Amino acid sequence: MENNKKVKLNIRKGDLVKVIAGDSKGQQGKVLEVITKTSRVLVEGTNMVSKHTKPNAANPNGGIVKKEAPIHISNVSLIDPKSGKATRVSRKRNEDGKVIRIAKKSGEEIK
Repeated sequence: MENNKKVKLNIRKGDLVKVIAGDSKGQQGKVLEVITKTSRVLVEGTNMVSKHTKPNAANPNGGIVKKEAPIHISNVSLIDPKSGKATRVSRKRNEDGKVIRIAKKSGEEIK
């Protein structure tokens, strides 16, 4: 039951987002990766998990490593560039016919 439709997501890599639900609620961070297949995002410094690693060439001692785990995209909200608060996103076409993202709270374009 593979779904091959292209998913339209309002959040992109490099965006500043706020976690609005879950254990990391209230934390802000930059999006490191967007996983479209599972509709999840990797946010810098949030949803930290302890990964037990075996010794290898990169880490000769092994041990417990803290790393970010993906969060569902519905649990994060984009931060308005003008007000600094969480906002929803709308899409519009500009004069050139290119689709741009606009913050619902301030009407500011999201770069």
